Amino acid sequence: MKTKFCLTIATALLALTAVSYGQAGDDMKKAADDTGSATKKAAVKTGHATKKAAVKTGDATETAAKDTGHATKTAAVKTAHVTKKAAVKTGDATEKAADKTGDATKTAAKDTGKGVKKGTKAVGHGVKTGAEKTDDAVK
Repeated sequence: MKTKFCLTIATALLALTAVSYGQAGDDMKKAADDTGSATKKAAVKTGHATKKAAVKTGDATETAAKDTGHATKTAAVKTAHVTKKAAVKTGDATEKAADKTGDATKTAAKDTGKGVKKGTKAVGHGVKTGAEKTDDAVK
């Protein structure tokens, strides 16, 4: 009877061991499934967050490009305006310088004319005096 009892207990233990190993396998499978599901959810959320970040980065880049374009256009307009003003001032200064040069040339021409006139008069007077002396000497 003792042997029968031992065999019965051993059989019961073997059956219990098989069931417990089966239960452990099921638990491991459920844990693996849960981990896979959680990993998939995390990957989806990460992908969504990455997509949102990329869109925001794209929007920020576009806004920055527009702002840069506007700033460049404004700077170009201001540069053109300053250049135009400088050209007008240069033209005015050149015109004034030309007027002054013209006036100085006119004054120099008058002074030269006066000098030539005086010189011609003096030469003419000298020639006249010489001619009169020659005339007196011939008489």
